[in-house]
Amino acid sequence: MPDPALPSRSSLAARLDALPFTRAHFRVLSGSGIGWALDAMDVGLISFIIAALAQQWALTPAETGWIASIGFVGMAVGAGVGGLLADRIGRRQVFAITLLVYGLATGASALVGGVAMLMVLRFFVGLGLGAELPVASTYVSEFAPAAIRGRLIVILEAFWAVGWTASALIGYFVIPASEAGWRWAFALGAVPAAYALFVRWGLPESPRWLASRGRIADAERVVLTLETSADLRRRPASRAEPGHRVLAESSSARVRMLWSRELRLRTASVWLVWFCVNFAYYGAFIWIPTILFNAGYDLVRSFGFTLLITLAQLPGYAVAAWLIELWGRRLTLSVFLAGSVVAALFFGTAGEPFAIVAAGMALSFFNLGAWGALYAVTPEIYPTSLRATGAGWAAGVGRIASIIAPLMVPMLLQTGGAPLAFTVFAGFFVVAAVAAWGLADRRGKSLDDR
Repeated sequence: MPDPALPSRSSLAARLDALPFTRAHFRVLSGSGIGWALDAMDVGLISFIIAALAQQWALTPAETGWIASIGFVGMAVGAGVGGLLADRIGRRQVFAITLLVYGLATGASALVGGVAMLMVLRFFVGLGLGAELPVASTYVSEFAPAAIRGRLIVILEAFWAVGWTASALIGYFVIPASEAGWRWAFALGAVPAAYALFVRWGLPESPRWLASRGRIADAERVVLTLETSADLRRRPASRAEPGHRVLAESSSARVRMLWSRELRLRTASVWLVWFCVNFAYYGAFIWIPTILFNAGYDLVRSFGFTLLITLAQLPGYAVAAWLIELWGRRLTLSVFLAGSVVAALFFGTAGEPFAIVAAGMALSFFNLGAWGALYAVTPEIYPTSLRATGAGWAAGVGRIASIIAPLMVPMLLQTGGAPLAFTVFAGFFVVAAVAAWGLADRRGKSLDDR
């Protein structure tokens, strides 16, 4: 029989949504964001390391393509498994485990002596990374007040730009400095292994997930901590907890529920958006340093151009964070995807250094703003009992495109050069912009806590 002294799940959710932004929210956001930045640093580093190893190890285009793609194979597996685990054992637990896995694998990559072992370790890097990103966005969304939830997720995604900029700085200053520069870059990528310990013990579990598992007292303690941080000291609502309804109890039921009558349009739309955005983003950004090098710019100059292009990510996130609560999720996402179409076509035909940098910065601005909106809308469209599963499987489907794109880019470049490659990327952005309109827009609304 429920304890009448405990609050109901609905009252806990209402209290979470009514909170202002507090120090406790900042701790959750920054703690998750630092992990996100470290993830981005790892993904970004491989694009610079591939360009360096292609010279040192005389790699073929097929080998460099597989080094890039094998990490995305791990990401595809990790995203689906990580989402299922997060709905079963908790968001915080999975977040910490994934950081530990990919941090250790990245550090070990500094010691490899050949392509085969590097590919094995890159798979494990991807396994951890693929699980972490959708779980982190789900985790933060479940703490965020309804009025600013989308904005906070875009800000979380903005930490990606911080990490990618860090990777560009390492790529510019560390990798070209010596033949062992790429090894030092991998060693720096091992930082997340230590950070995982802070995540495990320093951040609270999601109160919405705790309540969905019937752990109302534990959820109440977390909500009280947030209210204390906001100087809102109140007694728990004195009403009995009704029999809580969840849409799915088991992992298999969660996956089936994604394709129920209620959710199938959302699932189909979000999977298509994730697939198209991943293909275009990773096809372009993993290969930009190599494309510039092959165009005749030396390694240092091509890395310098990439650093400038990367800096445009931050204003892209800032504008998306402002617009997402003004325009809503779908319109913001589709507008930034439309901007990505134009920027991709411009980059593919740019020839002079100024045009290359300007087009690349526009692509960074619009594409990363779209990523922010996509990460904001994805966890919102699913109920709590399968939120991480839904976000994880969407990301996993997207990672399939991440595997394919780096393998296709060398063929596209050989067939029609950068103009053909970036025209293909623009086409994928068009499809994503149309598919975005099949998503549910929950701007200002409470999350579905079933």
